[in-house]
Amino acid sequence: MRMSHNGRSLHDGRSLSVIGTALAASALLLSTLGGCALRSPSIADLQHNPGRYFDKRVSVEGEVTSAWGLPLVPYGLYKVADGTGEVTVLSRGGHMPVRGSRVKVSGRVGEMAVLGGRPLGLHIREEDLDYRRR
Repeated sequence: MRMSHNGRSLHDGRSLSVIGTALAASALLLSTLGGCALRSPSIADLQHNPGRYFDKRVSVEGEVTSAWGLPLVPYGLYKVADGTGEVTVLSRGGHMPVRGSRVKVSGRVGEMAVLGGRPLGLHIREEDLDYRRR
């Protein structure tokens, strides 16, 4: 056992308690911050705060309400509704979800233009698409 200059152990109960408390507080802080980073915004939040999310990666989960594309065109569009709103998703792939599919889509928020401070053409550029069970 190592002794300090005053004859007490360097590993007495109080120092272990302080270290344990500090580790617990750090773990709590990291889990709280991690939870915030993983939170997905609602579609209504995207629509009401487009500048906050512009060119940021987000994930939304909901039901595909419509989908359309043209043969031989490498892009497609579909709309996802989550109960708070509806957003258009720009897909680059050939595989498009069909109407009624439950999906989680991740990608970057974009807009075609801003007119009078209001975004026009708010959309998500699809990067990942996962199908969900009903």
